[in-house]
Amino acid sequence: MSSFAYINNALCVDAVPLAQLAERYDTPCYIYSRSALKERFGAFRQALAGRDAMVCYAVKANSNLAILNVFAREGAGFDIVSGGELARVIAAGGDPAKIVFSGVGKTIKEMQQALEAGIFCFNVESAAELDRLNDVAGTLKKRASIALRVNPNVDPKTHPYISTGLRGNKFGVAYEEALALYRHAKNLPNIQISGIACHIGSQLLDPSPIAEAAEKVLVLADQLAEEGITLTHLDLGGGLGIRYRDETPPTVAEYLTPLLTRLANRKEKLLFEPGRALVGNAGVLLTRIEHLKHGAEKNFAIVDAAMNDLMRPALYDAWHDILPVTPRQLDTQTYEVVGPVCESGDFLGHERPLNVEAGDLLAIMSAGAYGMTMSSNYNTRPRAAEIMVDGEEVFVIRERETVAQLFALERIAP
Repeated sequence: MSSFAYINNALCVDAVPLAQLAERYDTPCYIYSRSALKERFGAFRQALAGRDAMVCYAVKANSNLAILNVFAREGAGFDIVSGGELARVIAAGGDPAKIVFSGVGKTIKEMQQALEAGIFCFNVESAAELDRLNDVAGTLKKRASIALRVNPNVDPKTHPYISTGLRGNKFGVAYEEALALYRHAKNLPNIQISGIACHIGSQLLDPSPIAEAAEKVLVLADQLAEEGITLTHLDLGGGLGIRYRDETPPTVAEYLTPLLTRLANRKEKLLFEPGRALVGNAGVLLTRIEHLKHGAEKNFAIVDAAMNDLMRPALYDAWHDILPVTPRQLDTQTYEVVGPVCESGDFLGHERPLNVEAGDLLAIMSAGAYGMTMSSNYNTRPRAAEIMVDGEEVFVIRERETVAQLFALERIAP
């Protein structure tokens, strides 16, 4: 059941009308439902009941401290890709012992930070990173727990920009090279081999590619066991997709069941790293129409949100449903929904049928993932406020930026 629905002709989040939030907090702003976040995490927990498993939320999807805290309270682990994300998780009350550190470009400083925090595991993505991590751990007199992120060369059938498991992607260690690199890792004094990791991409709508990747992971795990390298966990990544338009993504149970069936007799702990699947449909971007501009070829609804607030349409040509907060009984017209940023690529939706007037509010749906985390200050635009709703309670979880804050760290050279 969606947390965003019309009640008495007004689009609401839980029990709160979005128009009320716009009046109180202005626009553009991101609105999240705490109940939706908890419900989605609960679906993973239920599907994994009885298994030795850990759900590590992919922080990059939405890194607001309040959202991280919701998942920390639910017992989640966290998948991070930077030292900044590590600091966020700790500040939000996350357990460092449940953190997996992924990413292709970990710096010496980030490795030191993670080792000192006592994270669960590094997902190592290259031979150079492995050797660097061994050296850094040695200087700290620690052993780094690692899994190699293996690139299984499986087509995830998703957008090429969010495909990560093919041979031509920058991520991971080539499947054919993994065994040799594990042998090398076994001989490094400051490295503790604990697992294998793979992640083939994002917005996956078919369980079969990840099941195929898991088969390859298990073959490699058995080869390692024959050489005396015993693994304690298997990390099968994230990537479960959501509905943006007319997709029919599998449920969490439908997505995981083929994997869990194949892994039924395995002793290793299972790790999953969902991001979008937990937060994507738990949030919307609320915006107001500034002007309606009617032309010979196209009509434009010019809103106060822009590509700097929600980058996905411009970056991926991604679709987000756009709904009027208070529907009107007007003639339907087709609009390009665009922002005020000085780029032709500044759009939030093409060819949308809308019954609207200037001043009306629109909700850009499914904006909880890769919305605020990818936002910028292009055109010196302050980033939006973020609001969390829990039933009838409303919390400001990020204040709207001010223009003065945008150049507070800048200096004029003498």
